[in-house]
Amino acid sequence: MRQITIGNSGITASVVGIGAWAIGGDSNWGPSDDTESIRTIHHAHDLGITLLDTAPAYGLGHSEEVVGKALEGRRQDYVLATKCGLRWDIDEGYMHMERDGIRLMRNSRPQRLQEEIDASLRRLKTDYIDIYIVHWQAHPDFPVPIADTMGFLMDLKQQGKIRAIGASNVDRDQFNEYVKHGQLDLIQEKYSMLDRGAEEKFFDLCEKHTVTFQPYSPLERGVLTGKYDLNTPVGEGLAKARVKWFERENLAKIVELKKKWQPLCDKYNCTMTHLVIAWTAAQGADGNINVLCGARKQSQVADNAGGGLITLDPQEIAQMRADVEAIS
Repeated sequence: MRQITIGNSGITASVVGIGAWAIGGDSNWGPSDDTESIRTIHHAHDLGITLLDTAPAYGLGHSEEVVGKALEGRRQDYVLATKCGLRWDIDEGYMHMERDGIRLMRNSRPQRLQEEIDASLRRLKTDYIDIYIVHWQAHPDFPVPIADTMGFLMDLKQQGKIRAIGASNVDRDQFNEYVKHGQLDLIQEKYSMLDRGAEEKFFDLCEKHTVTFQPYSPLERGVLTGKYDLNTPVGEGLAKARVKWFERENLAKIVELKKKWQPLCDKYNCTMTHLVIAWTAAQGADGNINVLCGARKQSQVADNAGGGLITLDPQEIAQMRADVEAIS
């Protein structure tokens, strides 16, 4: 598995990371088997995946709890990322969304972040977080200056509770505020070959400031694995239902894309999942992309890991881009 350095932090991690959103369960993903989730996390490391990403909001703390169990006796094997700024246990803040009758509130005030870091450390059964990421940014209806948030996070670094700072779901102005007030080492944004808007927004900034770009949902909730045809049931949970590519008309385009890329799969003796992850890792500044792929089954993480073992030729990267631009 290829390795990259996260920003200017000095932290080295695998080019492919495992995301633990689905491990939290809830209506987004349907029921989850905690025992299998723990086995999946362990198997990820066996395959060379060292970066593990979770968040308090995933299953309202459940994902962090499962990750904490998986890390017992193995903490040094993983680069652990979790998040802050999204709460379900307070009424103060901007209401981000309501799910399963629970209101999720955006609040990145230092006092609330202090509560969050302490709770996450307890659930994760550790005394430090490698990468601490602000999950969603403050809303104008409940403003919190990034200078205040970043100042607190820099204090956490000095205390040894976190090693690097990340931000997720930002815009360009917010990115610039983060780097103005401290050391930002990673941003985590929605990005896939079918949804490339983040390229124009962030790739130049990440290169200029040596900030690692970490795409989430690079497989578009599984549709880019090539495992779905027009007759395949989509499965439980709301997460896939929100992806337009699972609609029959659009899914037909993905099926044709898989056929077009079969010669590449044959050349590299790989799956479509491997190709898509390898393509994603090759975007942006060289060596500055960490591809985050969700998994809660051993078979899923094994398929994801293969993408970190392939290096595509420049001509192949360009042709794959042309193919997806033609349908998206």
